Amino acid sequence: MSPDKRTVVIKAEGVSKRFGTVQAVDQVDYQLYENEVAGILGSNGAGKTTFFNLLTGYYLPDEGRILYQGQDVTRMTPQQRVSLGMMRSFQLTSTFDNLSVIDNLVLAFFRAHKSASLWQLLINTCRKHRKDEKILATLASFDLERVADRLVKHLGLGEKRRMEIAMEILAEPKVLLLDEPLAGLAESEIKGVLDILRQQVGKQTILIVEHKISHVQDFLQRLIVMHEGRIIAEGGYECLQNPEVRKSYWQIDDSASESASASADAGEVS
Repeated sequence: MSPDKRTVVIKAEGVSKRFGTVQAVDQVDYQLYENEVAGILGSNGAGKTTFFNLLTGYYLPDEGRILYQGQDVTRMTPQQRVSLGMMRSFQLTSTFDNLSVIDNLVLAFFRAHKSASLWQLLINTCRKHRKDEKILATLASFDLERVADRLVKHLGLGEKRRMEIAMEILAEPKVLLLDEPLAGLAESEIKGVLDILRQQVGKQTILIVEHKISHVQDFLQRLIVMHEGRIIAEGGYECLQNPEVRKSYWQIDDSASESASASADAGEVS
């Protein structure tokens, strides 16, 4: 399906953000399409996290606007955006370290879908719903069955990250926005988290901010590369060969290589 026919879920129009004299995001236009897995890449200081914060409501833009399913959400709080179906990786996923994994999953599901106070949920919900079909299926899907009764404070980092993403998906947001979900994980843990996220492909819109392309190069369907607050390339992985991307992201200066080659050729001629 051609891009112009796909449903736009999130749209940024001319979005800018400045901190003092630093232009962190500079007139960015961007569209995220329904049920795609997209990524924002860039070196440190490229503006990707600031742009992500603008999309999710943690920063207000100095210029431009953010639309969600055609609705202007530019001035909405992060919580208001959650209620519309936009969920950032740590929203509604605050964990209770002294509760078990399964009880954290139960609380995440019922906080998102039931109008009850947290105290009521803690008292009445956990034991009653530990056998809920959806909870048990999530434990299995996220490879958390063997640690279901373990206290969260005793989990490894990879296990906890899988549990947090499971909590987010249980809340059934329309758009899941993940800010460097693989940071700090070992290679084996990264594979586990990506395997989990792959199960959502085609079911959910996912936007990931990532620093290292090697972690997500076989996962993302479309990406943008940012540098100095601007989008310098967009598309599939072929856009990583863009000369500006090679220079800013890979630190490969093609012009310098060409100049050196030309000098060498001149030397041979002389």
